[in-house]
Amino acid sequence: MWTVDEINESSIFEAAHAFRACNASRSWIERMVAGRPFDDRRELYAEAERAWWSLKEEDWLEAFAAHPRLGESPAAAGGLDDETSARWSRQEQGQLADSSPTAQKQLAAANQAYEERFGFVYLVDATGKGVDELLDLALRRLGSSREDELKVAAAEQAKITQRRLEKLLDQAR
Repeated sequence: MWTVDEINESSIFEAAHAFRACNASRSWIERMVAGRPFDDRRELYAEAERAWWSLKEEDWLEAFAAHPRLGESPAAAGGLDDETSARWSRQEQGQLADSSPTAQKQLAAANQAYEERFGFVYLVDATGKGVDELLDLALRRLGSSREDELKVAAAEQAKITQRRLEKLLDQAR
């Protein structure tokens, strides 16, 4: 299990690797590594949030690009090739594996329409959400402006990052 003390005491490389499993933005990772030492989880989580919202659009897009499309394998994204990230992505999208072929095709079409409209992957904290809810969210979000949707996707990435930081601190090493 990673502890806050272990994160504080780990090498730059080890800390960066651990943080990358939570968020693939290089700028975010650099800020998190540089933000050490953390007094406790609360401080680590607060710094993660501050660091994320201080980034530029290109940093957000870098993090988004590491995620697989909903319903696709983590390897398809080309970004989350780390075993931990891939496992967490599969867990987050766990309910999609049991969806019907028709629903999977509809989700694939929504993913494509979203990417064509906004220029980045449809990003949502999928934990606990079924295919119908994810499709409904995608269709509603397709009506947004790119500027608004970028902020929504960034907020979803912040939720995913928080959830993964919690997993990082709870996982066996």
